[in-house]
Amino acid sequence: MSYCPNCGKELYERSKYCPDCGHNLDGTNKTSDNYNGGFAVLGFFLPVVGLILYLIWNDENPKRAKSCGKGALIGVICQTALALVVWIIMMLQVGFIFRVN
Repeated sequence: MSYCPNCGKELYERSKYCPDCGHNLDGTNKTSDNYNGGFAVLGFFLPVVGLILYLIWNDENPKRAKSCGKGALIGVICQTALALVVWIIMMLQVGFIFRVN
C-alpha cells in the first residue's frame, strides 16, 4: 500500500487519485476537480439533485461529489427539522383552538 503525498491517507494500488482529498496521483491533469461551494448550496436547497450529482461524480470528481453530498445531507436535516417545528406549531395552534371553544 502507498500513501497520498497530499493528505497521507492510505491508497489502493492502482489509484489515479486519492479518494479522500482528490489529489491526482498519475501526474496528469485529466479532470479539473476544484472545490466549488455552489454545488453544496445546490445540494442544500435541492437534496435530491445533490444526491444524484454525488452518485454521478463520486469517481470522477471526488471533491465536487463530497460537496454535493454534504450539501444534500445538511439540506435534508435542516428541511426535516423545519418541517417538524412547523408541524409542532400547527398542532399547538389546533389544540389551543379546540380548548377555547
